[in-house]
Amino acid sequence: MTEIEGSKFIERGAHKGKGIAVFTSGGDSQGMNAAVRSVVRMGIYLGCKVYFIREGYQGMVDGGSNIVEANWSSVSCIIHKGGTIIGSARCKDFREREGRLKAAKNLVENGITNLVVIGGDGSLTGADLFRQEWPSLLDELLKTNQITAEQREKYKFLQIAGLVGSIDNDFCGTDMTIGTDSALHRIIEAIDAIVSTAYSHQRTFIMEVMGRHCGYLALVAALTGEADYVFIPEEPEENWQKTICEKLAQERQAGQRLNIIIVSEGAIDRNGDPITAELVKKVVVDNLHQDTRVTVLGHVQRGGNPSAFDRILGSRMGAEAVMALMEADETTEPCVISLDGNQAVRVPLMECVKQTKAVAQAMADKEWEKAVALRGKSFMRNLETYKMLTRLKPPKDAFDEQGRGKVRFYVHFFIYNLNYVA
Repeated sequence: MTEIEGSKFIERGAHKGKGIAVFTSGGDSQGMNAAVRSVVRMGIYLGCKVYFIREGYQGMVDGGSNIVEANWSSVSCIIHKGGTIIGSARCKDFREREGRLKAAKNLVENGITNLVVIGGDGSLTGADLFRQEWPSLLDELLKTNQITAEQREKYKFLQIAGLVGSIDNDFCGTDMTIGTDSALHRIIEAIDAIVSTAYSHQRTFIMEVMGRHCGYLALVAALTGEADYVFIPEEPEENWQKTICEKLAQERQAGQRLNIIIVSEGAIDRNGDPITAELVKKVVVDNLHQDTRVTVLGHVQRGGNPSAFDRILGSRMGAEAVMALMEADETTEPCVISLDGNQAVRVPLMECVKQTKAVAQAMADKEWEKAVALRGKSFMRNLETYKMLTRLKPPKDAFDEQGRGKVRFYVHFFIYNLNYVA
């Protein structure tokens, strides 16, 4: 059997006449446009009528010009663009049943019974609630003569497929969310730029990065940017003030000219109190008297062109979302398209939402080990690797005049850690 014969063949026009809509909700992220493009073109290939819903749930509630049919060229030349070309907005109206009733009417009028939702856990949870209420919403619309009995019967089922678009990588059930890789590119570019000026003036720089209540961005940035210390919400350290001061002092005594500290915007201490970049600066200055500066990267992390990885991720997930909708029936649970290793897979939506909320609850209950474990194996491996690579106290002669590690030291360093891992 040839490779082509053994692969799954997707027949062109196999789902002619079905209505699909795609929308982005909540905070934007790089790679959303790649996902939108993929949904539109995959849907058209299968013979579906594909619609944009502009401005997220607000556009669904308002209807009118916010719901427009897409064509093949509608999504040309957008894969390289950051943000979302169809807009995103927070929507208070959709939180009320009256708003969801308006949204249901607008979808029925356009013949839409399949939704691809690109957003975070809040957006996906809202979509699941909408699906659960769908039959009762149609009944109410029929009772008030806003739709016909024929429409009620024809559009009686609503199918949902979710894609997680968020730079925070805070959604359980997927190894990576759309936008995370691009945000890390922004952070690493900033770290690399700051290192040169920090070296010149022997400064300590404290960088605050995004992530809300998830430390993924901070952790991976610290690992790949060779940061000396990192603060994340999932694993606060006991007596962090003493620990960080001792570590920075030892590194300066060993001949290091600069220090980089990464602070996640949601970082907390063991009591649950916030740890801010300014608080860390005060501790360092008061105890070590080092020339210390704070840099808050802010929304630059969510801007700019998506990385190649996010373009591929959005494209693969978008196509898989359309296939999931076309293969669904009235008994199919809403799914979220996740990345498992290098495979795009379908996972029950509410199971992922439940686990994501469990992480927040574990942190609220100060069950730190549980919180880290719930983040998944990738998060745990990154945390263990960071700890291992920053554990050693190098001798002063391990650095050259530029403050970089000498080859012999790195050889011994990695041999030691390979033995440690084994």
